[in-house]
Amino acid sequence: MTVPPSLEVAIREAMTATERALAAGCQRIQIELVIPEIALQAQSLALQFTSLFEDYGLGLRVLFPDTGAAALARRDWGETWFQVSDLGSRYTPVDRKIAETDQVFLVVSPSAVEVQIVEHLCTLAGDRPVILLIPQLEDVSIVGIGYAARQLRERFLSTLVSSYYFRPLEGAVVLRSFPSPWQVYLEQEEDYQLIAEEPQKPAGEALEILIQQALNPQESNASPTASSIKKPGLFASMGRFLRALNQ
Repeated sequence: MTVPPSLEVAIREAMTATERALAAGCQRIQIELVIPEIALQAQSLALQFTSLFEDYGLGLRVLFPDTGAAALARRDWGETWFQVSDLGSRYTPVDRKIAETDQVFLVVSPSAVEVQIVEHLCTLAGDRPVILLIPQLEDVSIVGIGYAARQLRERFLSTLVSSYYFRPLEGAVVLRSFPSPWQVYLEQEEDYQLIAEEPQKPAGEALEILIQQALNPQESNASPTASSIKKPGLFASMGRFLRALNQ
């Protein structure tokens, strides 16, 4: 596996990795493209990913975080072979938004605000797959502190399998494509160099240490970080593809 040269390639790889995860029997899957403003393109990305589930026929239900986003998608997409709805509200809970005939659920860009509703949806789904597309749950796992946040991580977030994770940094990339381990790449002059493979997602201080050790193998406590190195080509290509999605 190598670093995708563009977001377009990353999306194709994410679709293939998600197919592998489903074939392996994974039922709680997340597709993570950790890129600034990617959530603004959630509707366009969701339509691309629906093609993965055509074999399910009318059994696919695409769920947006709120009624406005769902209504916009229905307007823009017109008649579809799948169902489009939202995660509900205090007055219309998610229980009333799904049906027994649904065979798979694609939840589009849920945020930390909806995490408990998504957890409840997964309970209602039983053995039916639930796929979270570009979830914005980082605040829950990183910022969340205290007993309630720890419980949520242990009870729900830890059950999610990342079929694909792509996080480009300025000078490094964190990548995972199911069933491969988590990989960290460091930018070189012409390409990226694999510097680490981990069984769990490297983040925070652990990620910084891996990058610093690769940059300064003789000085593990040196100050340079990945943010001091630029990769304009990758970021420019991602920006172009995001703009294309929005047209």
